[in-house]
Amino acid sequence: METIEITSVSSKGQVVIPKSIRSQLSIGEGTKFIVIADGSNLLLKKINEPDKAEFDALIRRTREVMKSRKVTPKDLQKAIKASRAKRAR
Repeated sequence: METIEITSVSSKGQVVIPKSIRSQLSIGEGTKFIVIADGSNLLLKKINEPDKAEFDALIRRTREVMKSRKVTPKDLQKAIKASRAKRAR
């Protein structure tokens, strides 16, 4: 169900998310968001941490793919370094 509320920005640039929405979305102190601006629209997307089982499955799958493609830890480090250098430009 869609919930519509009105809020405002403080002098420090802070926005209060109304309690009804915080409760509905289980937003508590320290919850992290991705903030996206598109024209005059602003989107806050809650970042949900994967549970341990999901994370472990992701790690296993990554190792399987690396093994099947014969990617070594050294190859991975090289790719990470290149990606970070590219992003820094």
